[in-house]
Amino acid sequence: MGTVVGGDEGGRLACTRRPAHLSRSLSRTKLGQEHILAIRIARTGFEEDLASTSLSHYDDSVYSSPEQWRARKQASLVRVQWDPERDLHLEPLPWRSLQVGLSGSVVTQYLHDWIVSIDDITERAQLLRTAAVADPSLLPAECPYPLPDQIAQAVGASR
Repeated sequence: MGTVVGGDEGGRLACTRRPAHLSRSLSRTKLGQEHILAIRIARTGFEEDLASTSLSHYDDSVYSSPEQWRARKQASLVRVQWDPERDLHLEPLPWRSLQVGLSGSVVTQYLHDWIVSIDDITERAQLLRTAAVADPSLLPAECPYPLPDQIAQAVGASR
């Protein structure tokens, strides 16, 4: 499937999208969507809820049967799917990014318990995108997120 990317030594998960998202978000803005925010969240609650997630689709490498997947999906307030990743020029990259959807009480947990900080990085992102088109090495380095085995299995992450 793919590899989860993000995190730092302080136990915070950096919920950022790869360069293609940066490229798309800077080239297309809608009224009320003119800013790019960097939201840092605590790992603890995020990982607890991610452990009980359901894939948005059936995958026989994760579930023993379609019935098991349907039951897990119905019981879970967290859904994940693996999305193709692209570079700044929207060319395909050889990995996928995990997209996480929250619902119900997990949204409240996210808002009240997980968020460590929110920063408006619109200007910095615009400068970075312009510079990175000329020199992609200017993009921040990313590394695989160290998922515990139980969570890696739940989301169908490769090791």
